[in-house]
Amino acid sequence: MLFNSQVFIVCFLPVVLALYYALAGSRPARQWLIILASLIFYGWWDVRFVPLLVGLTLANWLAVRWFAANGRRAIPVAGVVLNLAVLALFKYADFLRGTFYGLAGEAWQPWHLILPLGISFFVFQKISYLEDLRRGERHIYGLRDFAMFVMFFPQLIAGPLVRHNEIIPQFDRDPRRAEMWENLGRGFMLFVIGVAKKVLFADTLAMLADPLFAQAAHAPLAALPAWIATLAYTLQIYFDFSGYSDMAIGLARMFGLELPFNFDAPYRAVSVRDFWRRWHITLSRFLRDYLYIPLGGNRVGAARQVANLIATMLLGGLWHGAAWTFVVWGGWHGLGLAVNHVWDKRFPRLPRPLAWLLTLLFVMAGWVLFRADSFAVAGHVFASLLGAHGWGHLHIDREYVAALIGGFAVATLGPTSQRAALERLRPDPRLAVPAGVGLVYLLLLIGGRLPNVFIYFQF
Repeated sequence: MLFNSQVFIVCFLPVVLALYYALAGSRPARQWLIILASLIFYGWWDVRFVPLLVGLTLANWLAVRWFAANGRRAIPVAGVVLNLAVLALFKYADFLRGTFYGLAGEAWQPWHLILPLGISFFVFQKISYLEDLRRGERHIYGLRDFAMFVMFFPQLIAGPLVRHNEIIPQFDRDPRRAEMWENLGRGFMLFVIGVAKKVLFADTLAMLADPLFAQAAHAPLAALPAWIATLAYTLQIYFDFSGYSDMAIGLARMFGLELPFNFDAPYRAVSVRDFWRRWHITLSRFLRDYLYIPLGGNRVGAARQVANLIATMLLGGLWHGAAWTFVVWGGWHGLGLAVNHVWDKRFPRLPRPLAWLLTLLFVMAGWVLFRADSFAVAGHVFASLLGAHGWGHLHIDREYVAALIGGFAVATLGPTSQRAALERLRPDPRLAVPAGVGLVYLLLLIGGRLPNVFIYFQF
Protein backbone atom coordinates (compact mmCIF):
# COMPACT_ATOMS: atom_id res chain seq x y z
CA MET A 1 0.00 0.00 0.00
CA LEU A 2 1.37 3.40 -0.97
CA PHE A 3 1.07 6.51 1.17
CA ASN A 4 0.27 8.41 -2.03
CA SER A 5 -2.65 6.17 -2.97
CA GLN A 6 -6.34 6.86 -2.70
CA VAL A 7 -7.03 3.65 -0.78
CA PHE A 8 -4.51 4.62 1.90
CA ILE A 9 -5.57 8.26 2.27
CA VAL A 10 -9.33 7.78 1.97
CA CYS A 11 -9.82 4.38 3.61
CA PHE A 12 -6.90 2.92 5.55
CA LEU A 13 -5.61 5.99 7.38
CA PRO A 14 -8.95 7.41 8.62
CA VAL A 15 -10.13 4.01 9.89
CA VAL A 16 -6.87 3.17 11.69
CA LEU A 17 -6.56 6.67 13.14
CA ALA A 18 -10.16 6.64 14.43
CA LEU A 19 -9.75 3.20 16.01
CA TYR A 20 -6.42 4.19 17.53
CA TYR A 21 -7.89 7.16 19.37
CA ALA A 22 -10.96 5.15 20.34
CA LEU A 23 -8.61 2.64 22.01
CA ALA A 24 -6.14 5.25 23.22
CA GLY A 25 -6.98 4.70 26.89
CA SER A 26 -5.57 1.15 26.75
CA ARG A 27 -1.89 0.91 25.90
CA PRO A 28 -2.04 -2.79 24.93
CA ALA A 29 -5.15 -2.31 22.77
CA ARG A 30 -3.81 0.64 20.80
CA GLN A 31 -0.47 -1.11 20.27
CA TRP A 32 -2.02 -4.36 19.04
CA LEU A 33 -4.17 -2.27 16.70
CA ILE A 34 -1.05 -0.65 15.22
CA ILE A 35 0.66 -4.04 14.84
CA LEU A 36 -2.39 -5.52 13.09
CA ALA A 37 -2.79 -2.45 10.87
CA SER A 38 0.91 -2.61 9.99
CA LEU A 39 0.60 -6.25 8.93
CA ILE A 40 -2.38 -5.37 6.73
CA PHE A 41 -0.43 -2.42 5.31
CA TYR A 42 2.57 -4.65 4.53
CA GLY A 43 0.51 -7.58 3.29
CA TRP A 44 -1.40 -5.34 0.89
CA TRP A 45 1.69 -5.42 -1.32
CA ASP A 46 2.31 -9.18 -1.14
CA VAL A 47 0.81 -11.25 1.67
CA ARG A 48 3.38 -13.99 1.09
CA PHE A 49 6.04 -11.92 2.85
CA VAL A 50 4.05 -11.26 6.01
CA PRO A 51 5.32 -14.55 7.54
CA LEU A 52 8.90 -13.41 6.84
CA LEU A 53 8.32 -10.10 8.61
CA VAL A 54 6.61 -11.79 11.56
CA GLY A 55 9.08 -14.68 11.73
CA LEU A 56 12.14 -12.45 11.64
CA THR A 57 10.62 -10.20 14.31
CA LEU A 58 9.92 -13.18 16.58
CA ALA A 59 13.38 -14.67 15.99
CA ASN A 60 15.07 -11.41 16.96
CA TRP A 61 12.87 -10.96 20.03
CA LEU A 62 13.56 -14.52 21.20
CA ALA A 63 17.28 -13.94 20.72
CA VAL A 64 17.00 -10.81 22.86
CA ARG A 65 15.14 -12.69 25.61
CA TRP A 66 17.76 -15.43 25.49
CA PHE A 67 20.48 -12.81 25.83
CA ALA A 68 18.62 -11.24 28.76
CA ALA A 69 18.58 -14.64 30.49
CA ASN A 70 22.31 -15.46 30.25
CA GLY A 71 24.09 -12.32 29.00
CA ARG A 72 26.28 -14.05 26.41
CA ARG A 73 27.40 -11.48 23.84
CA ALA A 74 27.58 -14.16 21.19
CA ILE A 75 23.77 -14.16 21.05
CA PRO A 76 23.35 -10.62 19.63
CA VAL A 77 26.17 -11.42 17.20
CA ALA A 78 24.29 -14.52 16.05
CA GLY A 79 21.17 -12.37 15.65
CA VAL A 80 23.06 -9.91 13.46
CA VAL A 81 24.37 -12.79 11.36
CA LEU A 82 20.83 -14.13 10.97
CA ASN A 83 19.53 -10.76 9.79
CA LEU A 84 22.40 -10.29 7.37
CA ALA A 85 21.88 -13.81 6.03
CA VAL A 86 18.21 -13.10 5.29
CA LEU A 87 19.15 -9.82 3.61
CA ALA A 88 21.90 -11.52 1.60
CA LEU A 89 19.58 -14.27 0.43
CA PHE A 90 16.77 -12.07 -0.84
CA LYS A 91 18.73 -9.04 -1.98
CA TYR A 92 22.22 -10.15 -2.92
CA ALA A 93 22.04 -13.84 -3.86
CA ASP A 94 21.87 -13.28 -7.62
CA PHE A 95 24.34 -10.40 -7.43
CA LEU A 96 26.93 -12.46 -5.58
CA ARG A 97 26.36 -15.54 -7.71
CA GLY A 98 26.53 -13.49 -10.90
CA THR A 99 29.80 -11.89 -9.80
CA PHE A 100 31.31 -15.27 -8.89
CA TYR A 101 30.25 -17.04 -12.09
CA GLY A 102 31.23 -14.02 -14.16
CA LEU A 103 34.77 -14.07 -12.76
CA ALA A 104 34.90 -17.81 -13.35
CA GLY A 105 33.63 -17.38 -16.90
CA GLU A 106 30.81 -19.87 -16.39
CA ALA A 107 27.18 -19.70 -17.45
CA TRP A 108 24.57 -19.43 -14.70
CA GLN A 109 20.85 -19.02 -14.16
CA PRO A 110 19.63 -16.35 -11.71
CA TRP A 111 17.15 -17.33 -9.02
CA HIS A 112 15.08 -14.14 -9.48
CA LEU A 113 14.01 -14.04 -5.83
CA ILE A 114 11.40 -11.38 -5.12
CA LEU A 115 12.83 -8.70 -2.86
CA PRO A 116 10.58 -8.26 0.21
CA LEU A 117 9.49 -4.65 0.44
CA GLY A 118 11.53 -2.60 2.91
CA ILE A 119 13.75 -5.50 3.99
CA SER A 120 16.88 -3.33 4.06
CA PHE A 121 15.23 -0.91 6.46
CA PHE A 122 13.69 -3.29 8.98
CA VAL A 123 16.79 -5.52 8.96
CA PHE A 124 19.08 -2.55 9.72
CA GLN A 125 16.69 -1.49 12.47
CA LYS A 126 17.03 -4.87 14.17
CA ILE A 127 20.79 -4.91 13.68
CA SER A 128 21.22 -1.55 15.40
CA TYR A 129 19.25 -2.80 18.41
CA LEU A 130 21.20 -6.06 18.66
CA GLU A 131 24.49 -4.22 18.35
CA ASP A 132 23.46 -1.82 21.13
CA LEU A 133 22.77 -4.84 23.33
CA ARG A 134 26.13 -6.34 22.50
CA ARG A 135 27.81 -3.07 23.47
CA GLY A 136 26.28 -3.18 26.92
CA GLU A 137 22.91 -1.43 26.73
CA ARG A 138 20.31 -3.31 28.77
CA HIS A 139 17.10 -2.30 27.04
CA ILE A 140 15.01 -5.48 27.02
CA TYR A 141 11.47 -5.03 25.74
CA GLY A 142 8.31 -7.09 25.75
CA LEU A 143 7.02 -8.63 22.54
CA ARG A 144 4.33 -5.99 22.02
CA ASP A 145 6.75 -3.08 22.30
CA PHE A 146 9.36 -4.78 20.14
CA ALA A 147 6.84 -5.72 17.44
CA MET A 148 5.44 -2.19 17.29
CA PHE A 149 8.98 -0.78 17.14
CA VAL A 150 9.79 -2.93 14.12
CA MET A 151 6.43 -2.94 12.33
CA PHE A 152 5.07 0.59 12.91
CA PHE A 153 3.72 1.14 9.40
CA PRO A 154 4.75 4.78 8.80
CA GLN A 155 8.45 3.81 8.97
CA LEU A 156 8.24 0.09 8.13
CA ILE A 157 9.07 0.18 4.43
CA ALA A 158 11.47 3.06 3.82
CA GLY A 159 12.41 4.55 7.17
CA PRO A 160 13.45 6.78 8.74
CA LEU A 161 15.76 4.29 10.40
CA VAL A 162 14.49 4.69 13.95
CA ARG A 163 16.43 3.43 16.95
CA HIS A 164 14.72 1.54 19.74
CA ASN A 165 15.51 4.13 22.41
CA GLU A 166 14.05 6.91 20.28
CA ILE A 167 10.56 5.51 19.89
CA ILE A 168 9.79 2.69 22.35
CA PRO A 169 9.81 5.03 25.42
CA GLN A 170 7.15 7.09 23.60
CA PHE A 171 4.72 4.18 23.65
CA ASP A 172 3.90 5.07 27.26
CA ARG A 173 2.48 8.43 26.24
CA ASP A 174 -1.27 8.73 26.02
CA PRO A 175 -1.97 10.05 22.49
CA ARG A 176 -4.90 12.06 23.93
CA ARG A 177 -2.53 14.22 25.95
CA ALA A 178 -2.71 18.03 25.90
CA GLU A 179 -0.93 18.43 22.57
CA MET A 180 -3.17 15.91 20.74
CA TRP A 181 -4.79 18.44 18.41
CA GLU A 182 -1.47 20.11 17.70
CA ASN A 183 0.04 16.72 16.82
CA LEU A 184 -2.88 15.91 14.55
CA GLY A 185 -2.73 19.29 12.84
CA ARG A 186 1.03 19.49 12.39
CA GLY A 187 1.24 15.85 11.35
CA PHE A 188 -1.52 16.28 8.79
CA MET A 189 0.16 19.37 7.32
CA LEU A 190 3.49 17.57 6.99
CA PHE A 191 1.76 14.57 5.43
CA VAL A 192 0.08 16.78 2.83
CA ILE A 193 3.41 18.48 2.08
CA GLY A 194 4.97 15.05 1.57
CA VAL A 195 2.20 13.97 -0.80
CA ALA A 196 2.66 17.22 -2.75
CA LYS A 197 6.41 16.58 -3.02
CA LYS A 198 5.78 13.11 -4.36
CA VAL A 199 2.90 13.83 -6.72
CA LEU A 200 3.64 17.35 -7.95
CA PHE A 201 7.41 17.13 -8.21
CA ALA A 202 8.83 13.59 -8.03
CA ASP A 203 6.26 11.88 -10.25
CA THR A 204 6.21 14.75 -12.75
CA LEU A 205 10.00 14.84 -13.00
CA ALA A 206 10.06 11.06 -13.41
CA MET A 207 8.09 11.46 -16.65
CA LEU A 208 10.92 13.69 -17.88
CA ALA A 209 13.94 11.79 -16.57
CA ASP A 210 12.88 8.20 -17.31
CA PRO A 211 12.53 8.50 -21.13
CA LEU A 212 15.83 10.36 -21.40
CA PHE A 213 17.76 7.76 -19.40
CA ALA A 214 16.02 5.02 -21.41
CA GLN A 215 17.13 6.77 -24.59
CA ALA A 216 20.70 6.96 -23.31
CA ALA A 217 20.71 3.15 -23.10
CA HIS A 218 20.21 2.89 -26.85
CA ALA A 219 21.54 6.09 -28.41
CA PRO A 220 23.77 8.94 -27.24
CA LEU A 221 22.13 12.05 -25.86
CA ALA A 222 23.19 15.54 -26.75
CA ALA A 223 24.50 17.73 -23.93
CA LEU A 224 21.29 19.68 -23.23
CA PRO A 225 19.03 16.60 -22.88
CA ALA A 226 21.71 14.91 -20.75
CA TRP A 227 21.89 17.87 -18.36
CA ILE A 228 18.11 18.08 -18.17
CA ALA A 229 17.86 14.35 -17.48
CA THR A 230 20.49 14.59 -14.73
CA LEU A 231 18.89 17.63 -13.10
CA ALA A 232 15.43 16.06 -13.35
CA TYR A 233 16.58 12.88 -11.62
CA THR A 234 18.54 14.85 -9.02
CA LEU A 235 15.33 16.61 -8.05
CA GLN A 236 13.13 13.54 -8.53
CA ILE A 237 15.01 11.34 -6.06
CA TYR A 238 15.12 14.16 -3.51
CA PHE A 239 11.40 14.91 -3.65
CA ASP A 240 10.54 11.22 -3.83
CA PHE A 241 12.46 10.21 -0.73
CA SER A 242 12.12 13.41 1.30
CA GLY A 243 8.41 13.36 0.43
CA TYR A 244 8.16 9.83 1.80
CA SER A 245 10.01 10.88 4.95
CA ASP A 246 7.66 13.84 5.39
CA MET A 247 4.67 11.54 5.08
CA ALA A 248 6.14 9.00 7.50
CA ILE A 249 7.04 11.62 10.12
CA GLY A 250 3.70 13.37 9.66
CA LEU A 251 1.77 10.12 10.04
CA ALA A 252 3.68 9.20 13.18
CA ARG A 253 2.97 12.64 14.65
CA MET A 254 -0.75 12.11 13.97
CA PHE A 255 -0.49 9.01 16.16
CA GLY A 256 1.28 11.05 18.85
CA LEU A 257 4.77 9.71 18.12
CA GLU A 258 7.89 11.54 16.99
CA LEU A 259 10.26 10.14 14.38
CA PRO A 260 13.70 11.67 13.72
CA PHE A 261 14.22 14.09 10.84
CA ASN A 262 15.66 12.49 7.73
CA PHE A 263 16.40 15.43 5.41
CA ASP A 264 17.70 18.92 6.01
CA ALA A 265 17.93 20.71 2.63
CA PRO A 266 20.77 18.52 1.25
CA TYR A 267 21.06 20.49 -1.98
CA ARG A 268 22.14 23.51 0.04
CA ALA A 269 25.22 21.61 1.20
CA VAL A 270 28.61 23.27 0.71
CA SER A 271 30.69 20.09 0.98
CA VAL A 272 30.27 16.35 0.57
CA ARG A 273 30.45 15.95 4.34
CA ASP A 274 27.77 18.60 4.72
CA PHE A 275 25.64 16.76 2.16
CA TRP A 276 25.70 13.55 4.20
CA ARG A 277 24.75 15.45 7.32
CA ARG A 278 21.63 16.54 5.47
CA TRP A 279 20.73 13.58 3.18
CA HIS A 280 19.07 10.46 4.62
CA ILE A 281 20.29 11.50 8.04
CA THR A 282 19.23 8.32 9.83
CA LEU A 283 21.17 6.12 7.38
CA SER A 284 24.20 8.41 7.65
CA ARG A 285 24.30 8.07 11.42
CA PHE A 286 23.80 4.27 11.15
CA LEU A 287 26.81 4.02 8.83
CA ARG A 288 28.79 6.30 11.16
CA ASP A 289 27.92 4.56 14.43
CA TYR A 290 27.92 0.92 13.30
CA LEU A 291 30.53 0.90 10.53
CA TYR A 292 32.78 3.96 10.42
CA ILE A 293 33.45 4.34 14.16
CA PRO A 294 33.98 0.57 14.78
CA LEU A 295 36.51 0.60 11.92
CA GLY A 296 38.45 3.27 13.79
CA GLY A 297 36.73 6.40 12.52
CA ASN A 298 38.92 9.47 12.78
CA ARG A 299 40.85 8.14 15.79
CA VAL A 300 43.48 6.64 13.50
CA GLY A 301 46.01 8.06 11.06
CA ALA A 302 45.04 10.04 7.99
CA ALA A 303 45.56 7.13 5.57
CA ARG A 304 43.51 4.76 7.73
CA GLN A 305 40.76 7.35 8.10
CA VAL A 306 40.53 7.71 4.32
CA ALA A 307 40.30 3.92 4.00
CA ASN A 308 37.58 3.82 6.67
CA LEU A 309 35.54 6.47 4.88
CA ILE A 310 35.77 4.73 1.52
CA ALA A 311 35.02 1.28 2.99
CA THR A 312 31.99 2.64 4.87
CA MET A 313 30.55 4.31 1.78
CA LEU A 314 31.25 1.29 -0.43
CA LEU A 315 29.12 -0.77 1.95
CA GLY A 316 26.57 2.06 2.04
CA GLY A 317 26.40 1.96 -1.74
CA LEU A 318 25.94 -1.82 -1.70
CA TRP A 319 23.09 -1.40 0.81
CA HIS A 320 21.27 0.70 -1.77
CA GLY A 321 21.19 -1.99 -4.41
CA ALA A 322 22.63 -5.28 -5.65
CA ALA A 323 24.61 -3.84 -8.55
CA TRP A 324 28.15 -2.65 -9.05
CA THR A 325 26.88 0.77 -10.11
CA PHE A 326 25.60 1.29 -6.55
CA VAL A 327 28.92 0.14 -5.10
CA VAL A 328 30.84 2.57 -7.30
CA TRP A 329 28.35 5.32 -6.37
CA GLY A 330 29.16 4.65 -2.73
CA GLY A 331 32.87 4.66 -3.50
CA TRP A 332 32.46 7.97 -5.34
CA HIS A 333 30.99 9.53 -2.21
CA GLY A 334 33.59 7.84 -0.02
CA LEU A 335 36.32 9.38 -2.15
CA GLY A 336 34.56 12.74 -1.96
CA LEU A 337 34.39 12.53 1.83
CA ALA A 338 38.06 11.58 2.01
CA VAL A 339 39.09 14.53 -0.17
CA ASN A 340 36.82 16.75 1.92
CA HIS A 341 38.60 15.73 5.15
CA VAL A 342 42.07 16.21 3.67
CA TRP A 343 41.14 19.57 2.19
CA ASP A 344 39.74 20.86 5.49
CA LYS A 345 43.01 20.05 7.24
CA ARG A 346 45.40 21.50 4.68
CA PHE A 347 43.69 24.19 2.63
CA PRO A 348 41.50 27.25 3.26
CA ARG A 349 37.77 27.01 2.70
CA LEU A 350 36.44 27.80 -0.74
CA PRO A 351 34.06 30.73 -1.18
CA ARG A 352 30.60 29.54 -0.21
CA PRO A 353 28.95 29.94 -3.67
CA LEU A 354 31.79 28.02 -5.34
CA ALA A 355 31.72 25.32 -2.65
CA TRP A 356 27.95 24.93 -3.11
CA LEU A 357 28.24 24.66 -6.91
CA LEU A 358 31.06 22.11 -6.80
CA THR A 359 29.21 20.02 -4.21
CA LEU A 360 26.01 20.04 -6.26
CA LEU A 361 27.86 19.02 -9.43
CA PHE A 362 29.61 16.24 -7.50
CA VAL A 363 26.29 14.95 -6.17
CA MET A 364 24.65 15.16 -9.60
CA ALA A 365 27.49 13.14 -11.13
CA GLY A 366 26.91 10.50 -8.48
CA TRP A 367 23.19 10.37 -9.27
CA VAL A 368 24.02 9.46 -12.87
CA LEU A 369 25.73 6.31 -11.58
CA PHE A 370 22.87 5.70 -9.17
CA ARG A 371 20.20 5.98 -11.88
CA ALA A 372 21.93 4.29 -14.81
CA ASP A 373 21.14 0.64 -15.43
CA SER A 374 24.78 -0.12 -16.26
CA PHE A 375 28.22 1.43 -16.45
CA ALA A 376 27.79 1.64 -20.21
CA VAL A 377 24.69 3.81 -19.84
CA ALA A 378 26.40 5.94 -17.18
CA GLY A 379 29.38 6.37 -19.51
CA HIS A 380 27.10 7.51 -22.33
CA VAL A 381 25.46 10.09 -20.08
CA PHE A 382 28.80 11.37 -18.74
CA ALA A 383 30.11 11.73 -22.30
CA SER A 384 26.97 13.62 -23.26
CA LEU A 385 27.26 15.92 -20.25
CA LEU A 386 30.77 16.83 -21.41
CA GLY A 387 29.49 17.67 -24.90
CA ALA A 388 30.84 14.63 -26.74
CA HIS A 389 27.66 14.39 -28.83
CA GLY A 390 26.96 18.05 -29.45
CA TRP A 391 24.81 20.55 -27.60
CA GLY A 392 21.47 19.55 -29.13
CA HIS A 393 18.00 20.78 -28.27
CA LEU A 394 14.95 19.47 -26.43
CA HIS A 395 11.35 20.62 -26.39
CA ILE A 396 9.95 20.40 -22.86
CA ASP A 397 6.30 20.84 -21.91
CA ARG A 398 5.53 23.71 -19.59
CA GLU A 399 4.55 21.23 -16.88
CA TYR A 400 8.10 19.89 -16.80
CA VAL A 401 9.67 23.34 -16.97
CA ALA A 402 7.58 24.40 -13.97
CA ALA A 403 8.57 21.24 -12.08
CA LEU A 404 12.27 21.81 -12.81
CA ILE A 405 12.30 25.50 -11.87
CA GLY A 406 9.89 25.18 -8.95
CA GLY A 407 11.57 22.03 -7.69
CA PHE A 408 15.03 23.57 -7.79
CA ALA A 409 13.79 26.63 -5.92
CA VAL A 410 12.05 24.54 -3.24
CA ALA A 411 15.08 22.28 -2.83
CA THR A 412 17.58 25.11 -2.43
CA LEU A 413 15.63 27.99 -0.84
CA GLY A 414 13.38 28.46 2.17
CA PRO A 415 12.87 26.30 5.27
CA THR A 416 12.72 22.51 5.13
CA SER A 417 9.22 21.07 5.14
CA GLN A 418 9.71 19.21 8.43
CA ARG A 419 10.88 22.29 10.30
CA ALA A 420 8.18 24.43 8.69
CA ALA A 421 5.32 22.09 9.62
CA LEU A 422 6.56 20.83 12.99
CA GLU A 423 8.33 23.89 14.37
CA ARG A 424 7.57 27.15 12.57
CA LEU A 425 3.95 26.80 11.48
CA ARG A 426 1.56 28.05 14.13
CA PRO A 427 -1.55 25.89 14.64
CA ASP A 428 -4.54 27.72 13.16
CA PRO A 429 -7.97 26.20 12.36
CA ARG A 430 -8.12 28.40 9.26
CA LEU A 431 -5.33 26.34 7.70
CA ALA A 432 -7.56 23.25 7.69
CA VAL A 433 -9.58 24.37 4.67
CA PRO A 434 -6.67 25.09 2.27
CA ALA A 435 -4.86 21.96 3.46
CA GLY A 436 -7.99 19.86 2.87
CA VAL A 437 -8.59 21.42 -0.55
CA GLY A 438 -4.95 20.78 -1.44
CA LEU A 439 -5.22 17.14 -0.44
CA VAL A 440 -8.40 16.70 -2.49
CA TYR A 441 -6.61 18.16 -5.52
CA LEU A 442 -3.69 15.79 -4.98
CA LEU A 443 -6.09 12.84 -4.68
CA LEU A 444 -7.66 13.77 -8.02
CA LEU A 445 -4.20 14.06 -9.55
CA ILE A 446 -3.24 10.67 -8.13
CA GLY A 447 -6.38 9.14 -9.62
CA GLY A 448 -5.48 10.41 -13.07
CA ARG A 449 -2.04 8.79 -13.12
CA LEU A 450 -0.65 5.29 -12.91
CA PRO A 451 0.63 4.49 -9.40
CA ASN A 452 4.28 5.44 -9.06
CA VAL A 453 6.08 3.65 -6.25
CA PHE A 454 8.76 5.31 -4.18
CA ILE A 455 12.30 4.94 -5.52
CA TYR A 456 13.62 3.68 -2.17
CA PHE A 457 11.10 0.82 -2.10
CA GLN A 458 13.55 -1.15 -4.25
CA PHE A 459 16.21 -0.88 -1.57
